[in-house]
Amino acid sequence: MCGIVGFVGQGNPKEILLAGLSRLEYRGYDSAGIALYAHPFTVVKAVGKLEELKKKVEASKEFELPYSMGIGHTRWATHGKASEKNAHPHLSMHKEVVLVHNGIIENFAEIKNFLQEKGYSFYSDTDTEVAVNLMEYYYRKEKDILKALFSVQKELKGSFAFAIMFLEDANTLYAMRKDSPLIVGKGKNAFYLASDVSAFLDYTKKIYPVENREILSLSEKEIHIYNQNGEEVKRSSTIAELSQSQIHKGDYLHFMEKEIFEQPKVVKDTLLYACKQENGKQLENGKPEEYATPGAKQFSSARKDPENAENPDFSYEAFSMAEKDFQDISRVRVIACGSAYHAGWVLKSVCESLARVPVQVELASEFRYNHPILENGELVLSISQSGETADTLAAVKEAKKLGAKTLSIVNVKGSAIAKESDFVFYTQAGPEIAVATTKAYSCQLVAGYIFSLLLAKAKGKISREEASNLTEELFLLPGKVQQCLSMDQEILPMAKELKDADNIFFLGRGLDWAISMEGALKLKEISYIHCESYSSGELKHGTISLIEKDSPVIGLLSQEELAGKSISNIHEVRSRGAKCFAIKTEDIAIEEEDFAGSLSVAKTHPLFAGSLLVLPLQFLAYRVSLLKGFDPDKPRNLAKSVTVE
Repeated sequence: MCGIVGFVGQGNPKEILLAGLSRLEYRGYDSAGIALYAHPFTVVKAVGKLEELKKKVEASKEFELPYSMGIGHTRWATHGKASEKNAHPHLSMHKEVVLVHNGIIENFAEIKNFLQEKGYSFYSDTDTEVAVNLMEYYYRKEKDILKALFSVQKELKGSFAFAIMFLEDANTLYAMRKDSPLIVGKGKNAFYLASDVSAFLDYTKKIYPVENREILSLSEKEIHIYNQNGEEVKRSSTIAELSQSQIHKGDYLHFMEKEIFEQPKVVKDTLLYACKQENGKQLENGKPEEYATPGAKQFSSARKDPENAENPDFSYEAFSMAEKDFQDISRVRVIACGSAYHAGWVLKSVCESLARVPVQVELASEFRYNHPILENGELVLSISQSGETADTLAAVKEAKKLGAKTLSIVNVKGSAIAKESDFVFYTQAGPEIAVATTKAYSCQLVAGYIFSLLLAKAKGKISREEASNLTEELFLLPGKVQQCLSMDQEILPMAKELKDADNIFFLGRGLDWAISMEGALKLKEISYIHCESYSSGELKHGTISLIEKDSPVIGLLSQEELAGKSISNIHEVRSRGAKCFAIKTEDIAIEEEDFAGSLSVAKTHPLFAGSLLVLPLQFLAYRVSLLKGFDPDKPRNLAKSVTVE
């Protein structure tokens, strides 16, 4: 949560900071502000959307002056409500230091009491104001900026990424981080600082990752990096892998729409990554092959091409593991939050079916507090899009403390969770900017399928022929996902029926229930309609009491052995007045008169059907949000990257 930007050098800091904050809106925020270096600092803040801040900046004559350095922030309220006094940047009491902060200071109350005893007073309710005053206190004591920052680093508990300006130093932007993301960009006679490379990708692709507990000083032409021992670290820049097209909407109305339509490609890329391939080309063990979306025929023919000595196949190394590591797994404990948690339930069903290894799925926020008991051979598998989800990161650390091996499925290379884990698999979703996940979730599903298949092979639970058939079916998924994109308009009648509902119920059994959880979350996230997902079999144990005339019920039907029971459950709610809708695979037969509307997706292996069912559910949420006049990219109160517990 929160986004920070910073700039020092030749350029227009006002425009650069505001453009950077616009790129970070996806992280979630309820207020924003910028500070430019001057005597005194020029600071402006606003509550609400970034447009409110831009209006204030444009109305201020102070921002017409030339500047060479500044910092900016989008805040998601944690300590203190959303207000101008609580918005960042925060000034120290004597106005000698100004900073922006992403993270949370856990011992702020203790530090605040200490500073009050030293004569400091506070104007906000935030933990961040405590941090900026602590910096000023140590600066006044040490008479040296770097010494002050190292002293502050030792005092603070929690997570933080800071961008800092000192009134004494007109040419240097300072930064430090612990467990919150921070990255530096190098331009021509300039340096950029941000929570995410997307904030400055329009200006440069040359980057310096910042490691945990490092402190930086940035000037127009120089970067100095210091480790927690005060030693200067020499580091070469690298080139960001993202392209500008990935962070722009292009011809799409919203990022969510763009990211839904990117799913055939990113599913394909994730499959290829798992085969030690990248961007549609085989990297080793065979002839290079192009796999253009929609991909079904290309994947199929490539696997049957006799000229290919080695057909594409999944690699244990894609999970940075060896076959022996898989063989040693006796149990799997999935820890995740939100949509990643739902992907975990799909992984559980697929893995237990194929590999016959027990899988437990837990909310990462509860893991540490449930006094977990981990057995020998138990793998703790975390799933996170950002790789910086605070609850999940804390759970991974706890699992390691308890002696478990850890595997993370994440979308961001070098992220905190990836670095903390013993093993890592990188999904190939690319940057996901809409708050409500779509393509990252789809890639997590595919990663779960591949993990399950590899575990089944390592354990000897499936034959070589069965493994080959399942792999073949997975390679057909991108083309079938592409077919589902035609549902963008087909979903409109159902969306119009549902847009005015107060409550919507999703029903399913087995894997269908796991996918229905994600469908309910998508719809509630961006339409603000109360939606809940229930296992169909649990209806009679309480939930059916909520059904009344015209209650909307959406049934998911893809599991042939369970479809009859699910349809019987739908008859139960229909007989009590519910208005029922079906989203199913084409091989499941229903009586159309039982439903107010239905949509069918292509048939695939039942274990992989969720990858197709989720497409109409995503479209449904998107269309209902638009019909209600909401912005699907920026749902209220939500943050893309949750970096506080």
